[in-house]
Amino acid sequence: MKNTEVASRRDEAISRGVGMQTQIYADRALNAEVWDVEGNRYIDFAAGIAVVNTGHCHPKVMAAVAEQMGRFTHTCHQVMPYENYIRLAERLNEKVPGDFRKKTIFVTTGAEACENAVKIARIATGRDAVIAFGGGFHGRTFMGMALTGKVEPYKKGFGSMMPGVFHVPFPMDVHGISARDAMAGIEKLFKADLDPARVAAIIFEPVQGEGGFYPAPTELVKAIRALCDKHGIVMIADEVQTGFARTGHLFAMEAHGVAADLTTMAKGLAGGLPLAAVTGKAELMDAANPGGLGGTYAGNPLGIAASHAVLDVIEEEDLCARANELGSRLKQKLESLRATTPEIVDIRGPGFMVAVEFANPSTKEPDAGFTGRVRAEAQKRGLILLTCGVYGNVVRFLAPITIPDAHFAEAMEILEASVAAAQQG
Repeated sequence: MKNTEVASRRDEAISRGVGMQTQIYADRALNAEVWDVEGNRYIDFAAGIAVVNTGHCHPKVMAAVAEQMGRFTHTCHQVMPYENYIRLAERLNEKVPGDFRKKTIFVTTGAEACENAVKIARIATGRDAVIAFGGGFHGRTFMGMALTGKVEPYKKGFGSMMPGVFHVPFPMDVHGISARDAMAGIEKLFKADLDPARVAAIIFEPVQGEGGFYPAPTELVKAIRALCDKHGIVMIADEVQTGFARTGHLFAMEAHGVAADLTTMAKGLAGGLPLAAVTGKAELMDAANPGGLGGTYAGNPLGIAASHAVLDVIEEEDLCARANELGSRLKQKLESLRATTPEIVDIRGPGFMVAVEFANPSTKEPDAGFTGRVRAEAQKRGLILLTCGVYGNVVRFLAPITIPDAHFAEAMEILEASVAAAQQG
């Protein structure tokens, strides 16, 4: 079987609206390695977009899923509930930042988690407006699209967005936008367009994912917290991409010493199985009437079992410390390339959620072309990289946190060679 053959079938069978970063068709995977249908081997620095933080097919995760599969795969928790769903909620209530009583709901995707967080904030406050940030990504459903601060490809052509959503700038030092600028954007919004008494929630990513891996400064996080407290607004931290050891903490908000009222999570929660959650203040989580939250597949037993194993692996293998170690080594490699790569304008990100941003050395404009060449050259050499950013000029690094040292070192050699090849045009 050839990749090109499968790609041809894909073009005939699958909507072109489903975008693809590669034409590599996976056959099997283990930890940080993936083999395609032709037997070619790749080092995976995408991890399914920060999903398999514990690596592809971690034996403990696989064993937990297999054990659960032998019992039952689905009953719908709202029809016939199961104990491990409740136990996982108890674990998340304990682990999510915040010194207050918490409750949790499970859903299936990150977009659903964000949608439900907004639903909870609206019913708890009796308000309808939501403030989000430019460059943020919160999903492809209609509320998710409305919250997302990027038009192409997420909003283009889909018509009117959900009402009541307002965007303000997100801090990006390399582009001259500070935390003060972001907060000034909210204040201007309150002066010109939006009564703060209408605002149900402010939602943000502690590190923007699709937007370019820009970390939220602690100054901004604390200012949002203070503003929410002042006006009775629900603070929502979207930890869908930052959660589960990726940033060197189980949750990125831990680094700021600030707790959100509601936290959304998905991706790394269940090691590759579809599971998402919202955890937050009990009084907010209890605002909805029974039946107002949930879903047929919400909290699927296989995903729940996988998530228990993921949390165990993160603790047993100390993956938060491992993320900090790997991120530090990656940043050192990128810094070493600065001397010969004037296109590098920024290296950033906490833990193992690292990005490098490229710009044209002459014009200082974002250089998506160079960024694309780096990604393509790496792929030719057997390293899978992802790009992101409003301007498409950022490479983000999302390898499994369990990647062996030998494979990490091999990836660093490929990265260096790929950057050098990209400079040759």
